[in-house]
Amino acid sequence: MNLQAIISHPTVRNARSAIHSRDRETVNEQVRLVSIPAPTGQESERGKYVGKRFKELGLEKSHMDDVGNVVGFLRRPKARPNGASGPVLLTAHLDTVFPDGTPIEPQREGQRIRAPGITDNARGLAAMLAIAAALRETRITTEKPLVFVATVGEEGLGDLRGVKHLFGEASPFRSATAFISLDGAGITRIVNRAIGVFRWRVTVSGLGGHSWGDRGLANPLHAIGLAVAKLREIRLEDGGDFAINVGRIGGGTSVNSIPSDAWLELDLRSEDGSTLARLEGLVRVALKSAVRQEIDESTRGVPLVMKIEKIGERPSGETPADAPLVVAAVAATKLLGSTPELIASSTDANVPISLQVPAVAMGAGGLAGGVHTMDEWFENQGGPIGIERALLTVLAIAGIDQAS
Repeated sequence: MNLQAIISHPTVRNARSAIHSRDRETVNEQVRLVSIPAPTGQESERGKYVGKRFKELGLEKSHMDDVGNVVGFLRRPKARPNGASGPVLLTAHLDTVFPDGTPIEPQREGQRIRAPGITDNARGLAAMLAIAAALRETRITTEKPLVFVATVGEEGLGDLRGVKHLFGEASPFRSATAFISLDGAGITRIVNRAIGVFRWRVTVSGLGGHSWGDRGLANPLHAIGLAVAKLREIRLEDGGDFAINVGRIGGGTSVNSIPSDAWLELDLRSEDGSTLARLEGLVRVALKSAVRQEIDESTRGVPLVMKIEKIGERPSGETPADAPLVVAAVAATKLLGSTPELIASSTDANVPISLQVPAVAMGAGGLAGGVHTMDEWFENQGGPIGIERALLTVLAIAGIDQAS
């Protein structure tokens, strides 16, 4: 649906006004959401709250699915013989990167609110609820079914568990017209390119022993250290863009013991799937070389054993810049006075993009900093504009039922 027709629609003007008039309540909702801990894999309490809000807002068939996603439908439009059946999904992820027990006490400092997770992704969730409220209040009904989803497992080792389930084999959402994820803050960012990710846990095991009495044994932790050094030296001949990050490392029991095992967790990234596949091969060679070097330089002839376990995989892909969804998001951004930025990232949108379902991730307004740290903060400058942008993008793709 043409964006100019959308913005001239009287009920859309009312919905945009409602977003601004509810701005204070949206920020309060954001604070309530961040105050409910939701480590990856432990999102149920926050999910229950969002489910309760879905029902209060009048979304139909609100429920929690088999993996913990919370799903609700805007009132479905009347059947149209020639209408497209594919739904539009508006989503935000429930989980945070912070482990269980992280102290969460939102602190207000003027316009700034500090709390771990206040932006990523309490902001996205609050914005999604604000859009649902504006649509219900103004009685806007979309031509295509509009589905609201709060997903689990977006962060870290969650491995996009929620959205992978959402788009599993035989899922009706595989025929979706569009997927829009509200993730974090901002009014310019549009993620239309999915960065592919491989995540591994690499374990090296050996005999272990006393640091003096068993000197000369191959040391698993030394092998891990050599591996990190070799990973830093990896280059691609064609200069392909990639990232290798060792995010965690550990092993051993005491300073005066040769450890019997050591491990690291590794994150490999590239926008290009073939580049990622080549990178995987080079990384395996580097890891094997490090273990072999430690064995060869030991004097006791006891081997080491390396195990590589894949702990995460996020597919790559792109929703083209000329796709109707991206065109709508760009137009909405410009209409509201900002310059759109098409960027690459790793988000819930990776999965639908890889399945050729048009998908983007967008910031939900406001300013932010310190994301994924204990000093994470949010300021509501431009907050309602970000929510307006998402609303207009949704309506441009889902259309407005003329009975609205």
